[in-house]
Amino acid sequence: MTGLQVVWFLLVGVLFCGYAVLDGFDLGAGLWHLRLSDEKQRRMLLGSIGPFWDGNEVWLLTAGGALFAAFPEAYATVFSAFYLALTLAVLCLVFRAVALEFRHHVESVSWKRFWDFSFGVGSSLFALLLGVALGNVVRGLPLDGTHTYTGGFFDLLNPYSLAVGVYVLVTLWLHGAAWLAWRTEGELRERARAWMAKTWWLAAALFVLLSVWSVAAGVAGNFRSTPVLWLIPVASAVSLGLARAFSVKGRDRAAFFSSALSIVLQIGTAGASLFPNLVPALGEAGHSLTISEAASSQGTLTVMLVLAILGMPIVIGYTVWSYRKLGGVAEHAY
Repeated sequence: MTGLQVVWFLLVGVLFCGYAVLDGFDLGAGLWHLRLSDEKQRRMLLGSIGPFWDGNEVWLLTAGGALFAAFPEAYATVFSAFYLALTLAVLCLVFRAVALEFRHHVESVSWKRFWDFSFGVGSSLFALLLGVALGNVVRGLPLDGTHTYTGGFFDLLNPYSLAVGVYVLVTLWLHGAAWLAWRTEGELRERARAWMAKTWWLAAALFVLLSVWSVAAGVAGNFRSTPVLWLIPVASAVSLGLARAFSVKGRDRAAFFSSALSIVLQIGTAGASLFPNLVPALGEAGHSLTISEAASSQGTLTVMLVLAILGMPIVIGYTVWSYRKLGGVAEHAY
């Protein structure tokens, strides 16, 4: 394994972290959308994510593209295993996008209800599918000696992966509530704080459950051999606790960033458990797809790294600028 391959393992992880934090809050907001019956509050909720949601999804496309270019064999293995699930996930994204753009074009109540339902269900199902996919990758997939997926669709719906899916769903509920508490006002802000208070306990309970389950299932092998890695999930737990503490004190911005940090550290925990594999094999460790086996040539990785060094500062700078320029409390309906 070369240093360049490790760098790209980290860079792909950074891109997925960016997506989880940024699109995570508008997925979470979508989960709460169906809990609102007041049209003004629904439009204020949409107004808080309206300037950002489409730009946030670019991070997912970039992460997928980077995975394809840097680790093509891992891309092929994972996407072939999740083919049906990914098709469903794409449909969820399509319905979310169309719902956001179409609901305000016609004043018909039934029209708005249909698109509100599409937005809420699309957001919820997509978050669940992301979690199930993550759970399967961390747990391991049934692979043969050529790194070909040998299971079926229902093999992906195992208890551990479903539990991770539910946890991701709840985590994004929490993250979305933190965003709404920070970026809305009035009754909606108070409701978001109440949602966050209730959801936090469920997220914390699932965090503990999955931590114990992961150790018992042998997923945490790297943490046993390298104890310093335990600092990552411990820091994630502390960040999750700070999100609750800041929310109670009405420090909504700090609560949101604590939630974001917790998500980043949880993805870091998953990455630490995988290394040096990209796709662990279930039951057959020798069939696991490692970073070095999945990586593109050194020349390709070098060219990509140069492009990343040139392009990433622009992307990050533009993202920060857009949030500062278009940010603030969503006082107006979308």
